[in-house]
Amino acid sequence: MYKAFLIKYGEIGTKGKNRYLFEDALCRQIRRALKKIDGEFAVSKEQGRIYVEALSEFDYEEAVSALQTVFGILWICPMMQIEDNGFDDLAANAIEYMKKVYGDKPVTFKVKARRARKNYEKNSMEINMDLGERLLEALPNVSVDVHNPDAELNVEIRNKINIYSEFIKGPGGMPVGTNGKATLLLSGGIDSPVAGYMIAKRGVIIDAVYFHAPPYTSDRAKQKVIDLAKEVAVYSGPINLHIVNFTDIQLYIYDQCPHDELTIIMRRYMMKIAEYFAIKEESLGLITGESIGQVASQTMHSLAVTNEVCTLPVMRPLIGFDKQDIIDISQQIGTFETSILPFEDCCTIFVAKHPVTKPNLKAIKRSELKLREKIDEMVKVAIDTTETIWID
Repeated sequence: MYKAFLIKYGEIGTKGKNRYLFEDALCRQIRRALKKIDGEFAVSKEQGRIYVEALSEFDYEEAVSALQTVFGILWICPMMQIEDNGFDDLAANAIEYMKKVYGDKPVTFKVKARRARKNYEKNSMEINMDLGERLLEALPNVSVDVHNPDAELNVEIRNKINIYSEFIKGPGGMPVGTNGKATLLLSGGIDSPVAGYMIAKRGVIIDAVYFHAPPYTSDRAKQKVIDLAKEVAVYSGPINLHIVNFTDIQLYIYDQCPHDELTIIMRRYMMKIAEYFAIKEESLGLITGESIGQVASQTMHSLAVTNEVCTLPVMRPLIGFDKQDIIDISQQIGTFETSILPFEDCCTIFVAKHPVTKPNLKAIKRSELKLREKIDEMVKVAIDTTETIWID
């Protein structure tokens, strides 16, 4: 029955004269998502409405799943779309729609008509009353409840007539590409993929940097991160994933610096390298999966010391979440099972037994002076030997 979907958006509607830019971006993202499934679709917009029309046979469940990955969509409404052939034809189609959707189940309903085209033969109130009467006459299993109905039958009179009653939840947010670009520090853990998802949901294009430490981290750990990037890319769109060989830098820090400061100093050099790629790719900020107090490197003191090396803003969308909040989102977006695979990355391999939780910036900088003989060249080598993978 369904050959079309009505796409409803949320905060895009508040964008005033610039709304069309966000609508156009949403249409582009819908087309991108639907290209990955079988079938041909036309995406169009009309007076605050976005339509997806199937031009060929398609899998309904696949189409809905694809649309549920598009940020900016608040609701997906499968609909019957008909030509205006008069009220009798509308009533006949509405009766057919209710039969197919609800069958013989006892259902309470109300009709909610919206007449965007004012030259229609009946006004909205007349459509509500007259169509309700036709439904009651034709369907013995239905009854009217205008306050708390089981089904709200929406009828929109536009260039064509839209009939729908189902609302499938979309991901919300803003269309990707409407709010610049940022670079994600992506690891193999639970948190950073969720952080990337959260920022992409606000319309931001995502690139990513992963710090690899062979032979201490295996190729399976690297593949795990590539797989996580692919899972985030389902929502965010294509990701440039930069894989940095960080082994020599970590070993040098391990050899030269106090072990309780290892995590903080390594983290500072990760941020410096990530910022290099961010600036090169014209990103406007960095993204991390840090949450206050979750580990030693994420205390307020540690975050302040880490931030000191950055010139770009650092976005931490999970900063106030507890672990279960983050796990819930990772399960919802499909990254959790990959994140818990037992392949450790460099952050977990080189952790100190008793890391400092309240680092002093002056003390950290004094320790970093011990690195000055070789560290700049090591950072340059790490950057020059970085592997970049296009994730789509």
